[in-house]
Amino acid sequence: MNFNNKKGFTIVEVSILFVIFLIVAFLVVPLSLDNSKQEKDISRWRGVQNDFQNIIYSVNIQKSDDNFVFADAFNLVMNGEVQADIDPYKITYYNGALPDEEYKFNDFKYTNGKATVAYKIYETPQSDLYGVMMYDVNGFMGPNTWGKDVFGYNIYSDRLEPFCRQDSLQKQKQDCSRTGTGLCCSNYYLIGGNIN
Repeated sequence: MNFNNKKGFTIVEVSILFVIFLIVAFLVVPLSLDNSKQEKDISRWRGVQNDFQNIIYSVNIQKSDDNFVFADAFNLVMNGEVQADIDPYKITYYNGALPDEEYKFNDFKYTNGKATVAYKIYETPQSDLYGVMMYDVNGFMGPNTWGKDVFGYNIYSDRLEPFCRQDSLQKQKQDCSRTGTGLCCSNYYLIGGNIN
């Protein structure tokens, strides 16, 4: 028996394996980091639900005032929740498109919780819908995308309701994918939907 004829890996073979491992790592690591960040942002979104219900409660306490105007009461309560005005920044839909006029905001405010909030109160309520609100859980830091770090509410006289709450689970799931707007993620993640 001749044990001296054993062959090991050559430097070229080791180098090729090393390059293959690096390529796989570069492909997998960013995806897992992106999902981890998005999970953290979703957790923040879930965590602020009670705070927002307290806002609408504070607005409704003022209804006993003879001069009650919903928009004025809402603005007053929201002013207590923010630190400062900030310059508007671009927010995109999940699919990369720019939002419709309904979901574009101009009056951005930095909250005490280091998030960004913006809202529109309609001059004339549409049925019982008084306006819309967006909440960017990590402030003006990226990705500034609906359904990733930006979520929203419909503002009613007696409640704040996440976008798409009345829509089917299938529609919410589809909208919360790479081809959707991401608006429905506002409710989809609250009811336990998974990142697609």
